[in-house]
Amino acid sequence: MKKNKQNFWVGVAQLKDTQKFEEISSNEFPEELPLEKTLTEEVLQAPASRRDFLKYLGFGLGAATIAASCDIPVKRAIPYVVKPDEIVPGIANYYASTFVRGGDYCSVLVKTREGRPIKIEGNSLCPVTKGGTSARAQASVLDLYNVNRFQGPGMMKDGKFKAMSWEELDKKVSTALSSAAVVRILTHTNLSPTFKAVLKEFTERYPGAKVLTYDPVSCSALLQASEATHGAAIVPEFHFDKADTIVSFGADFLGTWISPVEYARQYTSRRRIEDVKRPNMSYHVQVESHMSLTGSNADKRILIRPSEQGAAIAALYNALAAKNGAPAVAAPKINDKAAAAIRELSN
Repeated sequence: MKKNKQNFWVGVAQLKDTQKFEEISSNEFPEELPLEKTLTEEVLQAPASRRDFLKYLGFGLGAATIAASCDIPVKRAIPYVVKPDEIVPGIANYYASTFVRGGDYCSVLVKTREGRPIKIEGNSLCPVTKGGTSARAQASVLDLYNVNRFQGPGMMKDGKFKAMSWEELDKKVSTALSSAAVVRILTHTNLSPTFKAVLKEFTERYPGAKVLTYDPVSCSALLQASEATHGAAIVPEFHFDKADTIVSFGADFLGTWISPVEYARQYTSRRRIEDVKRPNMSYHVQVESHMSLTGSNADKRILIRPSEQGAAIAALYNALAAKNGAPAVAAPKINDKAAAAIRELSN
């Protein structure tokens, strides 16, 4: 036990801090144990059962745990010297914000306590998401408390992060931009008009600058397909709340595809029966090669191999074309179970 340096005490002996109490405290856990006196030959040769062994082991672990937890650190609640007007200790504040990461977007409300964000919820006033959020939006608050997150400006040198002031960083960047003929800015897809205006102003000031957009989960294939079929490289907009029949080929629109928060709200609006006398629900068929959130909610799930996805689309087209007298397209065969399910779907 430590010396009596705190403002609290246990017992009169500790309060008076007598010499005898000091000796007892210092010898509570002696460094040298009198094993030669305790572990005699008779004790060592005495038979011990398994129950006795577990008893002694439990007592030893319990004593060690109690000894280690005796000295509890004192945590002090220090009040503000000049308290901000918008902060009341113990009362949460909410701030409206926007979560954008790649193609994932939702309007959010951030719950904060004493200036620290602790929870994210959807903003019910948003006309797009209508209060919904995604798993990535909910988990994004953890990025603020990542131990590997940079605490300030700096640069990577020899594989290590070297901290610097904002003045030093501005000077280095200005010097590098004035002498560089070719400048490249790498960003993710951004929906902010303000951010786009800043990039436009930067490229006008530095003619050699070019903005490159890269997303780990890209929509480039979707843009190319839209340009080939509709003549414009745009991401199409879907209205699942107006569809009676939904057929999806590997598109996890409830989990990760395009705008899952918006689509989930639309999808669920057609999965409830509002009028019992005139029941009406959408019918959902998911054709995929792995289990997804969308597939787990489908009325019918058709399992195919990844290599059969194009053939499955062609099989559905040929089944519909045969009914309407249109020519069929050549395509590889798919497994019998999936082919039968697709033929049933065309009926």
